Amino acid sequence: MSHDGIGPRAVMRSVAFLTAGVLAVPALAGCGSEDPAGKPLAGPDIGSADRAKIADGGTLRWAVDAVPDTLNTFQSDADATTTRVAQAVLPSMFRMDERGRAVRNPDYLESAEVVKTEPKQVVLYRINQQAVWSDGREIGAADFAAQWRALSGKDTAYWTARNAGYDRIEKVERGKGNLEVKVTFSRPYADWRSLFTPLYPKEVMGTPDSFNDGARKKLKVTAGPFTVKKVDSKEDEVTLARNARWWGSPARLSEIVLRAVPRDERVSALAAGTLDLAEIDPAAARHITAAGPQGTGTPLMGPGADGSAADEPHSRAVARGSDKEVSDEEAADEEVSARGKRSEKAAERVRRQKALSGFEVRKSLEPAHTQLALNGADGPLADERVRRAVARALDRKELAEAVLKPLGLPAEPVGSHLALSGQAAYADNSGALGRQDTKEAQALLADAGWVPGGPVEEKKEEKEEKEKAKEKEGAKEKAGDKAKEGEKAAGAEGKEGKKDGGSGKDAGKKSGDGDGDGTYIVGEDEGHGGRGDDKAPRDSGTDGHLAQEGAGRLKQGGAPGAYAPQGTAAPAKAGTAPVAKNGKALVLRFVLPSGPGSGTLRSVADRISRMLERIGIRSDISQVDDASYFKDHIASGKYDLALYSWPATAFPATDARPIHAKPVPAADGSLNVEQNYTRVGTDQVDQLFDQAIATLDDSEHRELIRKADSRIWAVAGSIPLYQRPQLTAARKDLANAGAFGLRTPVYEDMGFLKKAARGPAGTPGARSAGPSSGS
Repeated sequence: MSHDGIGPRAVMRSVAFLTAGVLAVPALAGCGSEDPAGKPLAGPDIGSADRAKIADGGTLRWAVDAVPDTLNTFQSDADATTTRVAQAVLPSMFRMDERGRAVRNPDYLESAEVVKTEPKQVVLYRINQQAVWSDGREIGAADFAAQWRALSGKDTAYWTARNAGYDRIEKVERGKGNLEVKVTFSRPYADWRSLFTPLYPKEVMGTPDSFNDGARKKLKVTAGPFTVKKVDSKEDEVTLARNARWWGSPARLSEIVLRAVPRDERVSALAAGTLDLAEIDPAAARHITAAGPQGTGTPLMGPGADGSAADEPHSRAVARGSDKEVSDEEAADEEVSARGKRSEKAAERVRRQKALSGFEVRKSLEPAHTQLALNGADGPLADERVRRAVARALDRKELAEAVLKPLGLPAEPVGSHLALSGQAAYADNSGALGRQDTKEAQALLADAGWVPGGPVEEKKEEKEEKEKAKEKEGAKEKAGDKAKEGEKAAGAEGKEGKKDGGSGKDAGKKSGDGDGDGTYIVGEDEGHGGRGDDKAPRDSGTDGHLAQEGAGRLKQGGAPGAYAPQGTAAPAKAGTAPVAKNGKALVLRFVLPSGPGSGTLRSVADRISRMLERIGIRSDISQVDDASYFKDHIASGKYDLALYSWPATAFPATDARPIHAKPVPAADGSLNVEQNYTRVGTDQVDQLFDQAIATLDDSEHRELIRKADSRIWAVAGSIPLYQRPQLTAARKDLANAGAFGLRTPVYEDMGFLKKAARGPAGTPGARSAGPSSGS
């Protein structure tokens, strides 16, 4: 996944494939209403160039997260690299354009349309007459039929991830010839365009054995601009080679090597010349930008960052004094060694910057959004009023700006759970929940019984720790009193003329005379004030002890702090004291990943925590290992709050339904949540999805999806925050590749510019001023 988050790997097959944007839904004939979905917030940034200006041949080395465990996108362990390979080597009937909507892929289809709706829906596909598999056989009805049988769910010997859509097909048959495929549905299916993408040959889909094992590490038969040449798990590479039987526009590249490189090692790989294209995080993007002609030209780690360590030997010699502990010769030797180290580091910085200056950062917004998930299975968030209060406390605009504005990307919060701006089903339905409103959030909490300043029962461990601290403090005071008595006695012996009555008068006073019963602790900022966080809201109520204890009055000596006479009014901050109910403060477990690229999520979580503090909710943030984050925490429900992302889909009625479906009890008594890891759902949302999936009129279909989204907003199980940034480092002479945004990559158009087509420093001379379709 991208730098700022961990997306669920257990994504449904079609959702995983749609992550990179392969499918979408064009309007049915007769629907000419104005599109209310708007435009994409950012278009693709791919160094667009005409094919005529791209050289023939060359190898593109493209960073991926891992070599895939399978090349079968319909299996549960398929990942993003599986998708990338499938897009380059297999047929796709439809693919996404720049708006995230489907366009028919003319390389495979001459046409595809619903030809009957009564008594049953019938779709007729007319296949491109030139379309053939790499073994020379025509792509035809037999391949469609084999894929339907494998994915229908009727034969459990096929280890499929899901069968959505295929289970609604009644039969697949030839039309007038082998190049016509007639698909008849048993029930109406609005998302029929999501089917048969990718399309595997019948050699893979024909039997359970070939499906389960035949396409995991090799694909003998393909039908795209590239073929699978080699999957090398030892070298962590997948090599794709130009397909000699490809009938479309010839691939410009000879090979594409998908190389597994950890994200925190990609800048070094780019500088070393072992990569040409790589998704990167913001820190890496700053390194590359600084190395370019528009950069600062200073060392990537900051001026003088590498010099301090090399200067240390000389500094130590001077500090010790060369005339005593270190001879002049030794000091001179250390100085020469330090200069050598500085020179080597400077040379390495120059070499690294020169290498990185051949790259540029291409940026767009990913076809995915980051959300705040609220686990409604149990605990405080099982109450819809508390979830709504959390949602109403969030300033989503501020969160989007914090992530996207520094990157120069449009900083607009996402207004839909089910689509992104520009997609057919998109509409900003966040009004169903309401805008950020601190007072309204506090009112919702109060209505749910959570009130500020209420008594809080301390945990047993906390009580024991405080008692130990008291005993320790008491022992110190006793020791101090004894010492003072000794000093007084010694002083009395050393003084003459001292009257006995003086000591008797002082004996009546105690050292803590000011700590009478008529005082209480107003507060102490030790818990938060010492952290130097100038971003904390002034009205956020960040008093550490009060936040944890919910204390109004404390006994004398219970805690250090400022004291005031009884009856003194509390400061204004007390209005944001932690809320409590039945003796328990409202503290939510906020779980985050800890691996490379998680810094953005941590920053967002910190901001959310401060926003929640304003309404009296405290967050307990914990970062866990990336490998266990999703499986052991999100999927298992061991969290209250979490940040993760979902990929966009052109078919939300099919692909998003499992994400928002109401959990139901399974036969074994467990709760079947499908992919609804927030455990929040309603019958009404399920009904709207069911209606949408069976509605063939595009306008009505979109309205039903938008209604479902409004209901999802209202129950506040998840809060969409922002569309994820997509930052890609690309060689300046690499064309038609980079940050693709919502569109599907066109692999045959990728390549390196001819020398005559290159601008200054190798930049694409014919590159458009803004994003282009590249086709």
